[in-house]
Amino acid sequence: MVRLPAVAGTFYPNNSRELSRQVQTFISTETTHKKISCRACLVPHAGYMYSGHVAGAVYSRMVFPKRIIALGVRHFPHGEDAAILSEGAWRTPLGDVPVDSALAATISRACLLLREDCVAHEREHSLEVQLPFLQVLNPGCTFGTGQLVIVEHLGKAIAHVVQAQGEPVLIIASSDMNHYEDDATTRKKDHMAIERILQFKPRGLFEICHKEKISMCGLGPAVVMLTALNKLGSNKAELAKYATSADVSGDTRAVVGYAGVLFPEF
Repeated sequence: MVRLPAVAGTFYPNNSRELSRQVQTFISTETTHKKISCRACLVPHAGYMYSGHVAGAVYSRMVFPKRIIALGVRHFPHGEDAAILSEGAWRTPLGDVPVDSALAATISRACLLLREDCVAHEREHSLEVQLPFLQVLNPGCTFGTGQLVIVEHLGKAIAHVVQAQGEPVLIIASSDMNHYEDDATTRKKDHMAIERILQFKPRGLFEICHKEKISMCGLGPAVVMLTALNKLGSNKAELAKYATSADVSGDTRAVVGYAGVLFPEF
């Protein structure tokens, strides 16, 4: 099965040359830092016009392994709540990215709450918009996919799977931050959430988002990632970049926040 692109031409260019050029632009502006190996990262998933520069600030810093676990949120009420795709490939204008079937099958066995389901992934953009960055920076990578799940259980299962591999596996959590409040409010709320992320506090992140009504759409994937990192013994985190849509549009009345976070190896 080939999962066809759902947001090419809207969230990012549908022309391969233009898409490659745009990704390279986001990367080339962030190349002053030394590249590092990471266990995980948090990246936004809005249209490239608004959040591509934040994703670029993360991806341009990383030395990539070949195997990746990508965690996304479900924006549409279709398909299984805990959806995974274990076969086939995901297509973008730059070509196909194969699903790491062995890795996906191992994750499914480790977390029996997951259900094989192409419907939940069919129109969802949170994972799709990561792929062109991976295709440009990490050609030949394979990945396993998951969407918002019973978070702590999945996080512990992913940690177990990653520990058992004989090679590095990168965990990507896809999330935008607070939505559609004014710029000052969004920045204040987002930095409360970011503080918990940098402190490796998955429950703290969950609680502050609910207490302060922080509309972080990838809260589930972020909690899964942090839970896994805690089990793996990670203790390093770095905010690579933060921005809101107002930084691009100039409209501060109703914005979306974007955070890019790196979790380096020991």
